[in-house]
Amino acid sequence: MRRQVKSVVPSAGGDQGLGDGASRHAPQTPPASPPGNAQDGKRETGARLSLRNWRVRSKLVVLVVIPTLAALALGGLRVTTSIVTANEYAQVNQVAVLASQLASLAHEVETERDLSARYVAQGRVGGSPTDVNAQYERVDRLVAEVRGGVESLSTSNGPHAADALPIKNRLDELATSRKTAIESQLDVNSVIDLYDRTISDLLSLNDKIDEGAVDKELSASVAGFAALSRAKQYVSTQRALLVAALATRSFGKDQLDAFNAARAQKNSELSTFRAQVPLGLRQLYDDTVSGQAVDRAEILAARALVLEDARRPLVDRVLGLSRDGETWYDAISETIDGMREVEKRSADAIVLRSRTLEGAEQQNAVIVAAAIVLLLVLVLLVTVIMARSLIRPLRRLRREALFIAGRRLPDTVRQLRQAETGGGVVDVEPIGVASHDEIGEVARAFDEVHREAVRLAGEEARLRSNVNAMFVNLSRRSQTLVERQITLIDGLEQGEQDEQRLGNLFKLDHLATRMRRNSENLLVLAGQEPPRRWSKPVKLVDVARASLSEVENYERVVLQVPDGVSVAGQAVNDVIHLLAELVENALSFSPR
Repeated sequence: MRRQVKSVVPSAGGDQGLGDGASRHAPQTPPASPPGNAQDGKRETGARLSLRNWRVRSKLVVLVVIPTLAALALGGLRVTTSIVTANEYAQVNQVAVLASQLASLAHEVETERDLSARYVAQGRVGGSPTDVNAQYERVDRLVAEVRGGVESLSTSNGPHAADALPIKNRLDELATSRKTAIESQLDVNSVIDLYDRTISDLLSLNDKIDEGAVDKELSASVAGFAALSRAKQYVSTQRALLVAALATRSFGKDQLDAFNAARAQKNSELSTFRAQVPLGLRQLYDDTVSGQAVDRAEILAARALVLEDARRPLVDRVLGLSRDGETWYDAISETIDGMREVEKRSADAIVLRSRTLEGAEQQNAVIVAAAIVLLLVLVLLVTVIMARSLIRPLRRLRREALFIAGRRLPDTVRQLRQAETGGGVVDVEPIGVASHDEIGEVARAFDEVHREAVRLAGEEARLRSNVNAMFVNLSRRSQTLVERQITLIDGLEQGEQDEQRLGNLFKLDHLATRMRRNSENLLVLAGQEPPRRWSKPVKLVDVARASLSEVENYERVVLQVPDGVSVAGQAVNDVIHLLAELVENALSFSPR
């Protein structure tokens, strides 16, 4: 039966590694763990919110946000300071305007006081004087103008509210003070003191105009303005005292001391004024408070003091010292009016300076705010540009690295393995990150890893090709010898008559067939096709018999193959090898 199978289908090769050698004697090794799932491949990444787990964008944002917030805080503080300072200068301006109005009112009240003092000194005869009533009207108009500002300031939360309240009270008490001065029996000194308290309260705001401001020029102007107002007040006090003294032809009790004190205080305040104000105002004062009338007032005051020291009546018809005091009043009024003109210019300078400072602080606040906005926009643009310059290359590096690991490198390795000689030099396309920074260096390093992997794959392919060539060479040489041996055995079998020898020749023939199968297994391992092919279908029973002829202990196999089934010619060798391996494994692991 074996000879019949042999004559129908020549034996085909198979893989012995799948048979008795590999399946029976190979050591059992555990399957390799998939990449990324091995426990020893894990790395400790830390907590999710750990700094090393932050994204580059988050780190860059934090890196930019901290100094930006610091700059915003400092800029905001500067803007706030400028706004607060601007508000302070606005309040200074408001107080300066009100102080200028109060100075005008104090000037008219001084005139009212002096006229009232002259009327009282003349004995209050002739009813209410016309000039005093006219002065009342001028003062009342100014009171109506300043009352709103005083009341607003007294009800505000600013530092001048406490100073405005006494002024408001003095305005409310003015009518009572007038009635007391004209209709009561108060002497001249009391009337002057009564008005002096009102005038002092009206001028009390002058020294505090710049409260809260830090500008030296403004502070100096305020100090000079206040000193000039007090100097003018003392000059007006001299006018009232000398008018009253001329009416009685002598200085009354304490009048001389008050007159001399007013002269000394005037000189002191003028010295302060000259020390504080700029050269322009000093020159204006010298040009304004001068002339024949001013000189005459000084001469009249000096003559009155001389007469008082000589204990003579205060009368000098040559100079104009008379009981009505008109000459003195008119001359000293020229001085007071000149001082009032300089006082107004000084007040205007304070108002202008405060407005200038307020505008400068407001402009500074706007500039700083605009600079902050510009800084924010610039930081935002720089952050976006820098973030994109970092994140885009990183994302491209990651994307292309994953593509190389998942597609390009496996395809290259597969092509190298499929090539007959492992291929030549394979060009590795670099990652598209063309920069000289650390990201570009990482990309170049990955390119080197890629090239090394391709080189190793090429060497592996060439090694496999060499091994396959060795297998093919050995197989071809063994097949030649086995075929010659089988041919020789066939010749001996045909001429042998001895049954025992014939049986031994059959066994020897069977061993040679198995040797041929092992040689063809080498061709299979080398990836070569079997040398013989069938173009026509072969019956399945013949295929089964051919596979049995290539295994040991084939006599243990019971062949039960249905008739009428054929195998395509191109698949005959593969089916024979497959059946031979399966049958040999079954024989090896089956009990005898």
